[in-house]
Amino acid sequence: MKVAVFGQTLYSGVLSALLAECGHQVYWCDFLKKSTLEHAYAQDDAVKQLLDKQEKNGFLKYCHLNDIALDIDAYFFSFNPTEENLGIEILKAIGQRQIIHPKLMINASTLGLHGTDKLQKYLPEDDWVYLPDIIQEGNALASMTQAEQLIVGCEQSKVQLKIQELLRPLFPRHQQYLFMPILDAEFTKLSISGMLATRISYINDLAVVAEKLGIDIEHVRQGMAADSRIGSSYLYPGAGFGGENFSHDILTLANTVSGTGAKSQLLAQVWEINEQQKELLFRKLWNYYHGDLKAKTVAIWGASFKENTARIQQSPIHIMLKALWAQGVTVKLHDPQALAEIEKVYGHRADLIYCTDQYEAVNGAHALCLLTAWKQYWSPDYPTLLKIMQHPLILDGRNIYDPDYVKAQGFAYMGVGR
Repeated sequence: MKVAVFGQTLYSGVLSALLAECGHQVYWCDFLKKSTLEHAYAQDDAVKQLLDKQEKNGFLKYCHLNDIALDIDAYFFSFNPTEENLGIEILKAIGQRQIIHPKLMINASTLGLHGTDKLQKYLPEDDWVYLPDIIQEGNALASMTQAEQLIVGCEQSKVQLKIQELLRPLFPRHQQYLFMPILDAEFTKLSISGMLATRISYINDLAVVAEKLGIDIEHVRQGMAADSRIGSSYLYPGAGFGGENFSHDILTLANTVSGTGAKSQLLAQVWEINEQQKELLFRKLWNYYHGDLKAKTVAIWGASFKENTARIQQSPIHIMLKALWAQGVTVKLHDPQALAEIEKVYGHRADLIYCTDQYEAVNGAHALCLLTAWKQYWSPDYPTLLKIMQHPLILDGRNIYDPDYVKAQGFAYMGVGR
């Protein structure tokens, strides 16, 4: 098939790469050129390499909307919550082309409930399908190819055949497709995000209690994960979850439930627990220094909302920075990929020092706060840290260190629920 892909999300990059690899002719097109599109997958080496390979093989082409032929078989749209207007502009432009309808139109955007309806009204003659974004940043290709079942919002059997043929090289068996009405699929996507967020907030809530009782939450987590009914997925305490699409899903689901007149104390508490969790390391730092933080220097390792991505939307870094600055603290920040994104938001200021070396950030610091579990942070050079820090305090916002070992190296250690 000939497939036109629109959008700058990681999902659009993954689908472009995988469909091209399967022999489809893919046109990743927009009002934007390749140089702008590249940021959609630059943070994932595996996706970038596959895209580059398929471009070289001729199965993938970057182009402007006006450069693609009229005989495209399927159109794939993947927009973030803030890009709805851009998506509508593109749909209007497609509607002005002399296309023979109906075409297969796949909405894979994060626009919440009725998002597909919003797009469909601009091209009502076409066959619309909702394909929820299931991509996990940092594990993008595998999260798609290893999915056991694919949720698809589509009820018409003839349209189901079209989407199955498009995705047949990736999902060859009929039972791999879970077809349902579009609105049901959209709500299912939100509900999945809500369940994952609930697990995170639940273990974080337990961590607060465990810490007060002198219990190590890591032992509790391992015991819970050993129960086959629970498992370990999304059961790691930390400094709070983030991410634009994930957070958008939670808020959308909460607002949807409240809009029905039903009371959902659970969803409200899930969000509230997470927002409070983003303040956790600051509160620990405040208590450690008895509120005397003025003129101190704090090193932060990690700014992205999770490892293996440069994205900082809803990341704990924002609350942490504002809280520290309010107390007159100078922050020295390191992140392997997200510094440029932080600079776009906060620019250059005297109390924020961007460091391209993680040990440069720690030099002269009164505390080291870890917010993102990048692999390069897992095994630090403790003798060097001890030598260059003004005070040997480590606040572990992801519980990646062994408390006993860190303390044995001469550090004060604070984790989450430990």
